[in-house]
Amino acid sequence: MTAGQIELIEHAQRSWASRTFAGSRHSIVMAFDGAEAVERGEEMIAALPQHPFEIPGQLVVEAKVPEVDHRADPPRLVVTAEILLLENN
Repeated sequence: MTAGQIELIEHAQRSWASRTFAGSRHSIVMAFDGAEAVERGEEMIAALPQHPFEIPGQLVVEAKVPEVDHRADPPRLVVTAEILLLENN
C-alpha cells in the first residue's frame, strides 16, 4: 500500500459581512488519492468542525464539510470544505 497524495484542487474566497462583522468565506476542494491519503482525509473530515484554528487577526466561526465524493477503486476522496473567517482586530 502506498501513502498516496493530497492535492489542493481549488480555493475560492469571497468577502462576507454582517451589520457588525466583516470577514471572508473560503471554499477549499482537496483530493486524497491512495488508501492512506483517503484515511487521512476521513480523519480531517471528522476533526475539521472542532479544530482549534489559530490564524493571526482572524477568528474561525464556522468550519464544515458540505460535500464529499468517495470512490473505492482506486481509493480516492474529494472533499469540499468551507471556512468562515471574521476579522479579529
